[in-house]
Amino acid sequence: MLTSLLGIRLILLLGKTVPLPASATVMNALTHVKVINDGDGQDGFQITFTLGKDKTGDFGLLTSGALDPDQRVVIGVLLGATLEALIDGVIYHHQITPSNEPGLSTLTVSGRDISVQLDLEEKNAEFKNRPDFLIATEILASYAQYGIVPQVTPTTDVPIELQRIPRQHETDLKFLQRMAKRNGFVFYIEPLTLGVSKAYFGPENRLGLPQPALSVDLGSATNLNSLRFANDALAGVGAKGSFVEPITKTSIPIPPLPSLRVPPLAAAPSAARRTQLMRRTANQNPAQAATTALAAVTNAPDAVTASGQLDSVRYGNILRARRLVGVRGAGLLHDGLYYVRRVTHEIEKGKYTQDFTLSREGRGTLLPIIRP
Repeated sequence: MLTSLLGIRLILLLGKTVPLPASATVMNALTHVKVINDGDGQDGFQITFTLGKDKTGDFGLLTSGALDPDQRVVIGVLLGATLEALIDGVIYHHQITPSNEPGLSTLTVSGRDISVQLDLEEKNAEFKNRPDFLIATEILASYAQYGIVPQVTPTTDVPIELQRIPRQHETDLKFLQRMAKRNGFVFYIEPLTLGVSKAYFGPENRLGLPQPALSVDLGSATNLNSLRFANDALAGVGAKGSFVEPITKTSIPIPPLPSLRVPPLAAAPSAARRTQLMRRTANQNPAQAATTALAAVTNAPDAVTASGQLDSVRYGNILRARRLVGVRGAGLLHDGLYYVRRVTHEIEKGKYTQDFTLSREGRGTLLPIIRP
């Protein structure tokens, strides 16, 4: 309601350490903003400005230093009276396009979310007698100056120094991603509000209240410009392997394990037609072998995907990646809840669109009630 009355307004903060509202000069030159929230990778942004020469014959927007590399950028939108932060990131790329025509020169700045600060220095380190979730918490605590708040899920495997010592030989970001993958987890950093971000280390979050439903072919309730579905029958993966019982030295097969993606979203999940052989589990203890097999099943892509574009004004909300959303009006096989994999926000004067990609493990509506 308030979105249609008050409209949608862009918020842009810039600063070296503490981002502050961008100057009028910067805002007047801004023409286009693109923000990508990617549930399977890092978030990113791209901002385009017009360039004009000042009295010195140079581009004042460049010489001012407001958009220099390493500048921190916070992009948000005000939907009616609701403030939503889209990304908290850092500028790391410039593209300048001069033109012979006045007013047509452009500057495009690009960057990644604040997790890029974890990807700048490769390290060699070892973490004796510490499970992965304690290691993740220790690493993230060293980046508190960027407003990062850790949200870490406990892991079950506790390494013993005489058997195994977890070691890092890459950047903190790559190490956190590697630990997350071997536990069947995901790792990402996303903004909670302006200047404060959550660092999540754990299984895909399929809990909580779903976002307002995406509606197609429902007359006045329709809020989508387009919608497409795809079903890949070979996406699912089953795990097969064994481990050696340490006392009797007997080889014991690993039983079929469920995915960590709970609760299920589809009434008829696609069967796993491919089998992945776990070759490393023979040298692992039972807990490690179970974790490896569980991670292989969980990391497999979902069979059913949906992509499209929504009308931001009619939707009246920000569609968030890494959360659930309902789909209505697409038929019994495709209605229901989906996990939001990716959202691309495109903002310019008088226009705001959100392109999205959704996924789930199969077809069929599991829950008949979807938040309107």
